[in-house]
This record gives sequence, structure tokens and C-alpha cells, in this order.
Amino acid sequence: MTQPIVVSLGEILWDMLPEGKRAGGAPVNFTYHASQNGATGRSISAIGNDSLGDELEAAVKNAGIDAILQRNEFPTGTVGVTLNNGIPTYEIVQGVAWDHIALTDELIAAVAEADAVCYGSLACRDKQSAETILELLKHTKPGAMKYYDINIRGDFFSKELIEEQLRAATIFKINDDELELLRPMFNIEGTDEEACAWFIKNYDLDYMILTGGSRFSIIMKSDGEVSRVKTPRVKVADTVGAGDSFSGAFTSEILKGAPLHEAHVYACNVAAYVCTQSGAWPEYPAEIPNYVQQQGLDK
Repeated sequence: MTQPIVVSLGEILWDMLPEGKRAGGAPVNFTYHASQNGATGRSISAIGNDSLGDELEAAVKNAGIDAILQRNEFPTGTVGVTLNNGIPTYEIVQGVAWDHIALTDELIAAVAEADAVCYGSLACRDKQSAETILELLKHTKPGAMKYYDINIRGDFFSKELIEEQLRAATIFKINDDELELLRPMFNIEGTDEEACAWFIKNYDLDYMILTGGSRFSIIMKSDGEVSRVKTPRVKVADTVGAGDSFSGAFTSEILKGAPLHEAHVYACNVAAYVCTQSGAWPEYPAEIPNYVQQQGLDK
């Protein structure tokens, strides 16, 4: 079986953690985990012509991540990360290289061959990257998965942007806090599952994913199939990259033909494992522990 091709679009940066800097960014985290789980992954972003850019490019290569990293005259992206009981809060520097991803034939060609493209709202905070990403989404091949992980940070979003990105999507992933933010914005009432169904109906989605942190996650298909899994309990090192690992693992499993619930359980297990490790790109064990089965959290 040919490996599915997964491309992510958006920010790449240094997370400036209390113990030092770590390479990251939701899209490149997604690519790392998709590629660890059987996909051919590629990340599209931009870095500066500076030492932080040189170090970031080297870190990406050392992690085995294939990336198209444009170089420009803006500084390489950094984010101040503060951890409180393992839960991160972010101070995101503006006016950086990944705000200025330029549309090129190379990027169009990379997106055109992808079986799945992942994108979020943060990388669209600046006009240039927003226009590039939204244009690239028009060049996906028929049937390609377009995975919109909204990934709201600070005030780098608007209803207009979210609607435009939703119209391009086939999958929408959101967490419970983000859903509460969007409920009044879109006048959504009802239960979590009713809210998921609302997005599927109004934006013609194939899948809707709602994650509830340490409590649960729900994935709903357009045909009405629903998978609900309680979040496994593990000893948390930090949660940096956990949501992205869930997305990368789920996408690769679905592209390889796994049934919904099976792919969902596996994604939960990957995210739980990542929570037990420090950083967003941990080395994978020979086999991911099946925390869900061990703890009886299935369905």
C-alpha cells in the first residue's frame, strides 16, 4: 500500500520554555506525528535569515521532518511558553517569518499531490500568509482531506476568517473551550453532539472532532456515526503537542483505511503517550500503549 501524503501549512517556531527552547508549531507537530504513524509528511512554513532560523531548520531535519521552509527577512518565530501543572499558556511574538509565507509554484505542487492538508487559524493572522494558505487550499486534488484544526490563540481570529476556513474544510477539529467561544458567535445551542452535527450540516463536513482535554473526545461523521472515548489517565509530563499528535495519528489512520472508532482510539492513545513525554516531538516506542483498552474507556 502506498503511503498517504500529508502536508501541513502554517507556523513553525521556537517554544521558549522555562528549561530552554524547543522546536514546534501546531502544523509541523501534526506533520511529525502523521509521519510517525505511516504517512509521508511534509510541512510548509517560513523562517528568518537568522541563527534561530538556522537552528530551527537543523532541528526539523534532525527530527526526520520533511519541510519546505522559505527564508525571508523577518525574524524566526518564537513563543513564550509558561507551564502551570503541565498546561501551557502562550505569548506569541508577532511580525515573524511565518506571517509572510509567499505563494510559489513549489507550494502549489506540494499541496496538489497531498491526500490530506492540515491548517489552522493562527497562521492566518497576517494578510500574506492568510492569502497564501487560503489559495493553496484551492489547489488540493479531488477527495483530499482538508483538516481544519482551529487552534485559537489569543485574539488572532475573527468570525469571517473562521467561516472562510470552514468552507474550505472537510474535517473540523475544535476543543471544548473553543466550542464555548464559538457558540455565541454562531448562535449554536444544544449538547456537544448537537453542536458537532450543526457544523457538519452547515459546512458540509465529512468529520467533526471535539476534544475535551482530560475528559473526553467525540468524533462524528457526516453519515451520523459517532465515536466517543474518555481520555486515558496518564502521568503528565506536559501537554505540549498532544492535540497535534491526536490529529496527525487520526489522519494517518483514516487515510490508511481504519474504521472511525478504531482510528479514534488509536489517536487517543498516541496523545496520551505524548502527554507522558516532554515536548511535542518525542521518540515513539516500538508500540504505543493501549491506555484506552487498559483503563476500560472504550465507548
